[in-house]
Amino acid sequence: MGLGHALIARPLMALMDSEKAHRRSLLALIGRLMLRVLYKPKQLKSNIFELDFSNPLGLAAGMDKKAEAMTGWENIGFGFIEIGGITMEEQDGNAKPRMFRSSKDKALVNRMGFNNPGSKKMAAHLGNCKKPSIPLFLNVGKSKITPLSDAAGDYAKTVKRCCPYVDGFVINVSSPNTPNLRELQKDEDLAKIIIAVKEFSAHKPVLIKIAPDLEDNQIKSIVDTARNLDCQGIIATNTTVERPHQSGIMNQTGGLSGAPLKIRSTEVIRIIADHTDGSWPIIGVGGISNADDAWEKIINGACLIQIYSSLVFGGAGTIKKIVNGLNKKLKAHNLENIDQAVGLARRS
Repeated sequence: MGLGHALIARPLMALMDSEKAHRRSLLALIGRLMLRVLYKPKQLKSNIFELDFSNPLGLAAGMDKKAEAMTGWENIGFGFIEIGGITMEEQDGNAKPRMFRSSKDKALVNRMGFNNPGSKKMAAHLGNCKKPSIPLFLNVGKSKITPLSDAAGDYAKTVKRCCPYVDGFVINVSSPNTPNLRELQKDEDLAKIIIAVKEFSAHKPVLIKIAPDLEDNQIKSIVDTARNLDCQGIIATNTTVERPHQSGIMNQTGGLSGAPLKIRSTEVIRIIADHTDGSWPIIGVGGISNADDAWEKIINGACLIQIYSSLVFGGAGTIKKIVNGLNKKLKAHNLENIDQAVGLARRS
């Protein structure tokens, strides 16, 4: 079996090099229309941010940094896509190797460092390719060479260039792989970025993405700042610098994603949902590998969910299993749609 069929036919973890496997599997998705027949899940429709979602499961940022396989992601069943992260300036990212996997822990550690073609090339690419029919979000980060004091303008430039081609933006101030980036989660710095970005967002939804390693009161403060500046929602959470143990890849520096993040990401979702009385859209991501994990995020307050690591370990069939599993959950609870399940645990 060829490497190009990796994501479709078997998990990426079975391949030799994490980053090479990732790249080859992206290429395998491009233009494969027959995937829609093989992998199309049930419809679990909702309308959030004034956008229509066929199901609540999306692709998390980092998997398709260059927006190379958007049609493929749609064809294998995702309800929405987040591409990037993209920075104003093109950058190579950190030195390789920079992506590591642990089959035992169902976890990944990466220190990619926002390797991306930059906002100018990304805008040109998006302008020349077919847009998917599902919602498309752009994850926006800060260029490594840009001082923190100039971060707002850096984010805003990317948004301005790419705005015509996407449905919304995710302000990423929580990656652990750009030096000092997480300092921008402080209220004053975050406010400057949000204000600058919204000037060029053309009233499209702007969300923020936060780290799971914040204190609970810090999370609430960020939420208040973002809501007061009319951000439309939040993604909880990015990768973590915490480790479940100190062996194997856990000794590598970088952000940890996958199963070990599941509990904390759900806790953060619940904190946000309780703090906002369920009135602010939350996209839940972190450790979702099956329908039970997805359901837990939803009933604690997430209206949409995303996966990354479980796609690496479980392959493309993971999407259909999760979405169809959620459909069974709705029926078991006598619910008509996914919106009725959001925050169910909070209301019981």
